[in-house]
Amino acid sequence: MELEELGRRIYATAHLTGEFVLRSGQTTTEYFDKYRFEADPVLLDEVTAAMVPLIPEGTEVLAGLEMGGIPVVTALGRHTGLPCAFVRKEAKSYGTRRLAEGADIEGRRLTIVEDVVTTGGQIVLSTNDLRTLGATITDALCVINRNPTTPLAEAGLTLHALLTPAHLQPTP
Repeated sequence: MELEELGRRIYATAHLTGEFVLRSGQTTTEYFDKYRFEADPVLLDEVTAAMVPLIPEGTEVLAGLEMGGIPVVTALGRHTGLPCAFVRKEAKSYGTRRLAEGADIEGRRLTIVEDVVTTGGQIVLSTNDLRTLGATITDALCVINRNPTTPLAEAGLTLHALLTPAHLQPTP
């Protein structure tokens, strides 16, 4: 499927107007409710199929960030056969007490997977935590990059985005 068509479908499914506060603290009058396209199994499958070519060569584990990156990474794992890790914002104080559940990450090359990126703040925080646990991370992958000047390079990361705001337009 063409990116423009995919962007139009996501727009039709997930675009909201109003006043919204983003994780970064920024406010916006347009918002893409990522859970609306992630909850549509057909659309999510098409989105992740289009993302497969963006996965950097040498990736050993796809690491989805809580919470929006989890459905995306699961669908990507289905398309690629790569194992997945599910990364919490912080380790729980019970159970396994792990920051990353699922695939082992120590000594492996991970690609961080997120749904929507505005500043990349959570990607940087999670990358630092995962590197402390022995993971090698140089790349992140997202469905939508809201900000083409996301400062991930300072953290030694390259962001690969499927869509930008230019793709997210209403049907003409």
